[in-house]
Amino acid sequence: MNILDEIIQHKRVEVAERKSLYPVKLLEQSMYFQSPVISLKEHVQREDKSGIIAEIKRKSPSKGDINPNVSVEHTSIGYVQAGASALSILTDKKFFGGSNDDLMLARKFNSCPILRKDFVVDEYQIIEAKSIGADAILLIAAALDPKEIFELARLARSLQLEILMEVHTEKELQDNLEAEVDLIGVNNRDLKSFVTDIGISKRLAGMMPNHVVKVSESGIEKTDTIIELKKYGYQGFLMGQNFMQSSLPEKACKEFIDELNRLEGKSS
Repeated sequence: MNILDEIIQHKRVEVAERKSLYPVKLLEQSMYFQSPVISLKEHVQREDKSGIIAEIKRKSPSKGDINPNVSVEHTSIGYVQAGASALSILTDKKFFGGSNDDLMLARKFNSCPILRKDFVVDEYQIIEAKSIGADAILLIAAALDPKEIFELARLARSLQLEILMEVHTEKELQDNLEAEVDLIGVNNRDLKSFVTDIGISKRLAGMMPNHVVKVSESGIEKTDTIIELKKYGYQGFLMGQNFMQSSLPEKACKEFIDELNRLEGKSS
């Protein structure tokens, strides 16, 4: 069993437990449930922003602890002040050290779009995402079949949540072109082997529908990489580990975006 299979297996058990503890009717009473969402798609495309979706990630299965004691409040605020277009918050606890509380804390202090980064396997998680203040959800093609993605995306849209569909291969992309999603993210890191290759984003760029926003995920460590990926039509760049491995992730983010702005001739 590879790590993705292990995560999905555990996630199904976890979701079943959460359903019994926090029924849907309870989730629907959340203060966030009727709140309008902030468009991730629109913010990623804004000219006055960097296109960077800055992530808060405490640990990962491949790297272990990255920044387990990070301050979600300070880091999320700092990311936005640095010029990040949006936030991505890991809410998986067992494998990534996150929680729903992390996302709700980020929501409390920020009015930018927030992506709930988790392994969605059940409709319940989409309702849950809405209830904790997320604006967008992640659907991972490697973890779901096309019918599941189609149905989960439909539910998300009914709740006004935006959808970032993540793919890693041409087959995953081609199999899910019928799904109505707002953004397609190419994960440069294989979730089964954890090998990273930026070339994956370049190869899949021309196969994406024109109406979706292209996002490149994982393995982005240099500003030159973003400038290169923009030539392939990418407007969004999901970055976590590069910032989180610093003791002050928000400072690392600011320095990165300042350098990117200089290279692109923008004012900071």
